Amino acid sequence: MTLPRQSKSFEYEQKEKKITGGLIVAAGKASVRNELDPLLKIGSITIVKRIVLTFQQVGISPIVVITGHRAEEIEHDLADYGVIFLRNLQYENSQMFDSAKIGLEFLQNKCDQVIFNPVNISLFTPDTIQRMMECGEKLISPSYHGKAGHPLLVSSELIPRILTYEGNMGMRGAIENIGVERKWIAIEDEGILHDTDAIGRLDQLLKKHNHQILHPFVRISIEKESLFFNSRTKLLLILIQDTHSVRSACRHIALSYSKAWNMLNELEQELGYAVVERKHGGSKGGKTYLTKEGIDFLEKYQEFEHNVRQYAKNEFDRLF
Repeated sequence: MTLPRQSKSFEYEQKEKKITGGLIVAAGKASVRNELDPLLKIGSITIVKRIVLTFQQVGISPIVVITGHRAEEIEHDLADYGVIFLRNLQYENSQMFDSAKIGLEFLQNKCDQVIFNPVNISLFTPDTIQRMMECGEKLISPSYHGKAGHPLLVSSELIPRILTYEGNMGMRGAIENIGVERKWIAIEDEGILHDTDAIGRLDQLLKKHNHQILHPFVRISIEKESLFFNSRTKLLLILIQDTHSVRSACRHIALSYSKAWNMLNELEQELGYAVVERKHGGSKGGKTYLTKEGIDFLEKYQEFEHNVRQYAKNEFDRLF
């Protein structure tokens, strides 16, 4: 899917800092050799949710999760966490890199850099991600006592070259093929090394990680007599603006088509003006766009949401 560079709905963030997107590959089928079950719990939450929380802690957005095996269960687990789902329908006959390419193609025009991570590495800390995001290099990996780990940071300008790689060495082969030196950051974070095979060591790292991801979680909505706009409605509008299709937007956030239109109709009724417009015609059917008023509302809501979350974080840090 090729989408236009940076929709207006993301622009207010770009004025302040680089936009960093997140990509989590959770499509593979678990095996005895390499346990990749995204729904495995470490502590009281699944490993895929733990990675999402770590990403959100440092302001990574948008976050894309590539699903395949047990896709519906993963989508249900993350339904309230504001992530975008893309399915690798060929996950049984493809490699992790094939799933990564699906996510990178989707994200390349929506952010300045991407943090890529396989779902089986889940206990790296927010501080590690923050250091990588602020490094300013195009290709970055962390290391712990000389050992390489995950996640990987890739500048969006490198993504087109990564997508052309068709060798058999996966992401490693792709980044070696693009001719850009990978920078290594020495990190005192053992969580970058251990996958879910090392379950005993993960248990030892869990306490430290839970301390690191301690953060305020603010749910923001707009209501009159009842709620009519929240983070899920926001994501629906963003995806409609990007894909020009309500049906496609629904697939990316595990939302039924009828439920989506109920949400849109209720939103327009409460606001008193049209938020989306439908244009019919063509052999492939019509398209749906946000109206000017819809775009203005979305941008104002995102700025409001950003300011509220930043205030909550600042106050939390000051008091706790």
